[in-house]
Amino acid sequence: MARAVRTYLDHLAVERGLATNTLSSYRRDLRRYVEHLAEAGITELDQVSEATVSGFLVRLREGDPAHPPLSSTSAARTVVAVRGFHRFAVADGLAEVDPASAVKPPAASKRLPKALPLSDVEAILEAAGAPGTTLALRDRALLEVLYGTGARISEAVGLDVDDLAEPLEGETAGTVLLRGKGGKERLVPVGSYAREAVDAYLVRGRPELVAAGRGTPALFLNARGGRLSRQSAWAVLVRAADRAGVTRDVSPHTLRHSFATHLLDGGADVRVVQELLGHASVTTTQVYTLVTVDNLREVFATAHPRARE
Repeated sequence: MARAVRTYLDHLAVERGLATNTLSSYRRDLRRYVEHLAEAGITELDQVSEATVSGFLVRLREGDPAHPPLSSTSAARTVVAVRGFHRFAVADGLAEVDPASAVKPPAASKRLPKALPLSDVEAILEAAGAPGTTLALRDRALLEVLYGTGARISEAVGLDVDDLAEPLEGETAGTVLLRGKGGKERLVPVGSYAREAVDAYLVRGRPELVAAGRGTPALFLNARGGRLSRQSAWAVLVRAADRAGVTRDVSPHTLRHSFATHLLDGGADVRVVQELLGHASVTTTQVYTLVTVDNLREVFATAHPRARE
């Protein structure tokens, strides 16, 4: 068994050219697998059954006296190494059957989106841009649009001036045309805070920036008059969060998560939020409802007289 593992690792190193760190991971994972087989009295590859491999996966997830339980991601990585080993053994004539082919790696657990409290979002928006500068007007408009529409960072920097539409008579919110994944377009309302920030930027900030370039329809410009890049837009948010004293990790997607979570907390229907976010399926959006359910549990546990033990 050990000889077969060495042959497989040599194959990965020489023929597949795997990196040293990756090989170390494979070596560590397969060493643990061989130990598991030895404890079961298995010394030959053709003695391994599908149940043997499945039992190893269970052991990875539950842990043992010598090893703590592995997360679904770490267990999946180990199972991938085992599956590759058995597949190679059959292809190289070291075994007749592949007992691991039907054993699927565990699915990675869904991570809940990290939404910021409204107070943190407001602090970040207030801290956008160095005070008194042209770029401060741009930065405030950018962050207000990101949070006010739930736009992806690529959608925000891809906006042109003509993608903005003023409110119709009798309405309070204008709209913005966002181009999402796969070229899909959607119209999203723009509230008064974002609209006012954009108007201030268009009147007092963008003309100065556009004069430094060759003319472009882009809404958000860099200091040279060209379209703002995703990386630069990201840096705008990070600097604003730093000025605001928000210590948790903040990214443009954090504002998108916060947009969705705050809408659901405020009573918005999940299908409405789906449309606003541009999700193809409501299933993608429903992960945000888990966040709001957690909030409801916390409120219930602290506020209801019969909720406490």
